[in-house]
Amino acid sequence: MRINFWYISSLLISLFVIIPIMTVFSSFFENTSNYYQILKDTFLLEYIFNSIILLFSVLILTFLIGTVSAYLVSFYKFPFSNFFKWALILSFAVPPYIYAYSLTAFFENYGTAYSILKNLFGEANYNRSIPKFDGMFGVILSISFSLYAYVYILARASFLYQSQNLIDLGKNLGFTKFKTLYSIILPAARPAIVAGLSLVAMETLAEFGAVDFFSINTLTTGIYNSWITFDDLAFANQLSFFLLLFIFALFVLENLSRKRAKYHMNSRGGFKQKQKIKLSGFKSFMAFMFCFIVLFLSFLFPLSQMLYWTLKFPENLFDLEIIKLLINTLYLVVLSSLALIIFALLSNYGNRVTRDKTLKILSILSISGYAIPGVILAVAFITFIAWFDESVIKNLGFFSIKNIFIGSILGLVLVYIVRFYSLAFNGIKSGYEKINISVDESSYLLGYSKSKTFLNIHIPFLRNSLLFVCILISLEIIRELPITLILRPFNFETFATTAYISASEDLLEAAAVPSLFLILIATSFIIVTSKYILRDKDE
Repeated sequence: MRINFWYISSLLISLFVIIPIMTVFSSFFENTSNYYQILKDTFLLEYIFNSIILLFSVLILTFLIGTVSAYLVSFYKFPFSNFFKWALILSFAVPPYIYAYSLTAFFENYGTAYSILKNLFGEANYNRSIPKFDGMFGVILSISFSLYAYVYILARASFLYQSQNLIDLGKNLGFTKFKTLYSIILPAARPAIVAGLSLVAMETLAEFGAVDFFSINTLTTGIYNSWITFDDLAFANQLSFFLLLFIFALFVLENLSRKRAKYHMNSRGGFKQKQKIKLSGFKSFMAFMFCFIVLFLSFLFPLSQMLYWTLKFPENLFDLEIIKLLINTLYLVVLSSLALIIFALLSNYGNRVTRDKTLKILSILSISGYAIPGVILAVAFITFIAWFDESVIKNLGFFSIKNIFIGSILGLVLVYIVRFYSLAFNGIKSGYEKINISVDESSYLLGYSKSKTFLNIHIPFLRNSLLFVCILISLEIIRELPITLILRPFNFETFATTAYISASEDLLEAAAVPSLFLILIATSFIIVTSKYILRDKDE
């Protein structure tokens, strides 16, 4: 095979992204400090048990919320159903840790709920009557209402492309609507729902801010504490290894459970356009109320709480360097988005023109970074840089490179690339799948080089895909906490880190301002994105 620029660039990009991932696996055999034995004798089982309870509780709740809301807006017409179609994804704008702040601020002693009751009914001891949403229950609610949209979006897309033949089949068999749902519609949508739940599982196991705020010990907090508190990178990586094994085991079990199940229709009748059923009366009211309650609890509630604290304590707004935080946040977004898009474009085009099996395998491995929690990638990155600096750089007689990559913007952006490379690669790959290979061949016959074909033909065609990927990456980086918290330069803060630091110091009212701005910025990105991910077939 002829080695060329496109092959080399794709190979180097894939290898770069794989390095931190491989570091996690290779660290399993390293020696650890005494902290391992201490943790093994005390809290390790608690970490594992809490992680399992949290994971399955969130999966159950997100499955119920996501599939029911997707089913309602996909199969029925009721008041504001078109509004709820896109409004229900606004929960993405509220990270779990900000939702946790809102829950505590509202239901704590003398919190917002107490103030409302006091203004309505006068002085009394309302604290005894106000429920407390903290601990494990608070974490489950915070993560579930922030992440259910993963299931909602993918389930809705699957419901949207299901043929009317499926519903007619249920009617012919005498099934009720409920039996048709769980016997025909849900099984047909299983791959999409499982894909959504897989994303929820990865994000749940990776969550740090909410579990740390509610003082719930999970494997993720154990990883963070191993490195920050006990300065034991080796054990932090070993915990990361066990967490990754757990994630991959879930995927393997799900794939084995499918066996040879088929999810397409072998029907000569073809696709039959599904007609939405118009609800009326009590059923219409219940459908509306369900969607409204989900929207209120997942988005309007945390937004209102942050807005309330901001208005109640305006001094926090003036004390905060909003412009500086905005510039820092957007600076990271722009740098990371550009780097990710360039890397993903080069890698995709390299795979397209070389069609090399080795390159294809490396590309598949490189996109697994999204399945790895941010705190794991941050620790793995520091581990690799420390090893490379000690074993290679110093032996060659060069200056230490630790300060260049650790605690710097460069290191932060590099780990963002590893973490979110999957989003960029798959987003651009889906756009490339719409470009027939004959387009390339025609371009070569007209005398265009590979570079000219890439710049003049592919880039313009991929414009919408690039915009969509850029928005998704920006949204993820705005919300990202553990990577930014660990690798950011000294005195470099974003809205996410500022909110976390204030909340960790029990200054929830101070955390409200950066949280509010984070929600508003993320909401604007989501509104722009929604027209790409929620289009109906006839649009």
